[in-house]
Amino acid sequence: SEPVTNQRRSALPRLPPAGAKSFDPQNNLYLSLETFLAPRAICATWRKYRIIKELVMYGEVQGTGFETIDLRLDACLTGHGRVERLWSGARWLEGPVWFAAGRYLLISDIPNNRLLRWDDTDDSMSVFRRPANYCNGNTIDQQGRLITCEHLTRRVTRTEHDGSIRVLADEFNGKKLNSPNDVVVKSDGSVWFTDPTYGILSDYEGRRAPAEQSGCHVYRIDPETSDIKQVTRDFMQPNGLAFNPDETALFISDTGASHAENGPKHIRKFNLGEKGQTLSESTVFAECSAGLFDGFRFDDAGRLWSSAA
Repeated sequence: SEPVTNQRRSALPRLPPAGAKSFDPQNNLYLSLETFLAPRAICATWRKYRIIKELVMYGEVQGTGFETIDLRLDACLTGHGRVERLWSGARWLEGPVWFAAGRYLLISDIPNNRLLRWDDTDDSMSVFRRPANYCNGNTIDQQGRLITCEHLTRRVTRTEHDGSIRVLADEFNGKKLNSPNDVVVKSDGSVWFTDPTYGILSDYEGRRAPAEQSGCHVYRIDPETSDIKQVTRDFMQPNGLAFNPDETALFISDTGASHAENGPKHIRKFNLGEKGQTLSESTVFAECSAGLFDGFRFDDAGRLWSSAA
């Protein structure tokens, strides 16, 4: 695959050798106490040294920390958990999907019209597919196949094991879809996806074009018949979606506030109807107080982890 320059963060500083008294983070050197301290700033500098020592012990470098607003987050992470930048060099990343068997991550770089591949074995980044039809959301099905939402072609596709691409959906009731955004696969093999208009509003993340559908909806693709059913009717801009672990409910974000004053910026929870093929009543699960809920997923403990655009 095509290589991409890896700009991974620099290695962590070495632990201090026996007898070292202080650490110079600018030069990655350990200095004697006399060299490091000014006579009238011993106390202040010693406090600084203690902070630096703790950062080195826990492997934190500048820019990797985060602020905990709700202390309940502490139970979700290890005490030394930090933000780690794996790579930089994209314009706008979306739709990460992890392939455990190959130990690699695929992620869309929408404006650059490419699908990237990060390798966990050597930290390298390469181009998996280009052009990628300004793809956005990605997921993986039970057979380990890649499912992708494409803005430019206004379709949902599946990459087969031999590398060929099969179109799962590109129209509904004889009219083109808007621009499929995010997708999830249920355990029964059905494919559920959102269809807002973001990919046809400009040429930046797709191609400007008129909408042919009556609105922005969520759809389900039947695993047996491939029939496409519309399952929602009252969204402004449906975006991210995910099933809870026991698949009794589907959670869908609405980011309508991006284009309408006082528009929705929340995640709704839908209970599944009979046979798990339709959606019944819904409630607002969470309102976003900083930006808009975009993509999200649940962990094994039933906690929802969301981005905020």
